[in-house]
Amino acid sequence: MKNVTSDIIQFRGSHYEFGIYQGELLKNSPLLSNREELYKQLDHRFSIDKSYVNQLLARFAPGIIEEIEGLAYTLGYTEEQALLHYGGYYAAHRKSGCSITTSPSYMIRNYDNDPKSYDGRFVLYAPTDGGYAALGPSMQITGRMDGMNEKGLVVGYNFVNTKNSVDGFVCNMIARLLLERCATVEEGISLLKDIPHKHSFNYVLLDAKQTMVAVEASPRNVAVRDAAACTNHFKVLTEENRYRTEDSLAREHIISSAQANPLSFEKAYTLLNGIENGVFATKYGAWDGTLHTVGYLPGEGKCIFALGGDALPVVIDFKSWLSGTHLPLSKIKGKLHATNGFANE
Repeated sequence: MKNVTSDIIQFRGSHYEFGIYQGELLKNSPLLSNREELYKQLDHRFSIDKSYVNQLLARFAPGIIEEIEGLAYTLGYTEEQALLHYGGYYAAHRKSGCSITTSPSYMIRNYDNDPKSYDGRFVLYAPTDGGYAALGPSMQITGRMDGMNEKGLVVGYNFVNTKNSVDGFVCNMIARLLLERCATVEEGISLLKDIPHKHSFNYVLLDAKQTMVAVEASPRNVAVRDAAACTNHFKVLTEENRYRTEDSLAREHIISSAQANPLSFEKAYTLLNGIENGVFATKYGAWDGTLHTVGYLPGEGKCIFALGGDALPVVIDFKSWLSGTHLPLSKIKGKLHATNGFANE
């Protein structure tokens, strides 16, 4: 059993100021050196066209360019290093699982991956220079694994395939863009149809109007379908699926069967977070273990979050935070049946 923690980051200010703030935190954290070591272990060496990546970020995420500039200034990175590590374009992504269940009033998600790939940061950020305030766990510092913004848009994604990838943004940066730019599911669909995708992922969207969809997005096509249960395969763009989808189909069947009767928020959380229920993953050494279970309630402006399985979640009142109240927590603690800890340890 491994004890793990996720640091809660709270910030209100410009993107550049946020980059500076995060850079100062990183300089004093094992996360920076562990992340550098992970890049070396994975042997992902990408070359990037700085001009082209900057053009894309200027189009889709001008504020995030300034956040990256703040990080680069504080950490002493070159522009190319900063764009490679924090730009969400050409970035590395390993195979992972993930399961999502939604209703008109909530989304609950299991994020599955290897612990050493996990930042261990839960971020609440309210930009003062444009873009919506949002909360959610970070990935590669600037990206988000899932989240909810001030307008009630909730975003989660599930890996489908990395084969036949092309130049484009990766899942965590796309989630960040959705949260900062989009107020509704309709706007989210439009962005997902417009943005270049490096890999194939399901993006599940829920908004304050109780509209919910799963958007199947690959480098070649985008399709929209029902989102009640979503795992790691496409239902429309089936030609993009991996050869083996048995585990994904099994988890989807468990969720769909549970949804045969109205599934309360509490029961849905227990279904996904319960280690023995068939959805929670425990293959941590194979990049397929559940690291967090999160539940978003856009109508109430609240989020619940837990590290590990069979866990009592922390309740985060995002609506209160948006009104100016500082969250009286600095860390979220949990336990994993794993050997490795998070990258922040």
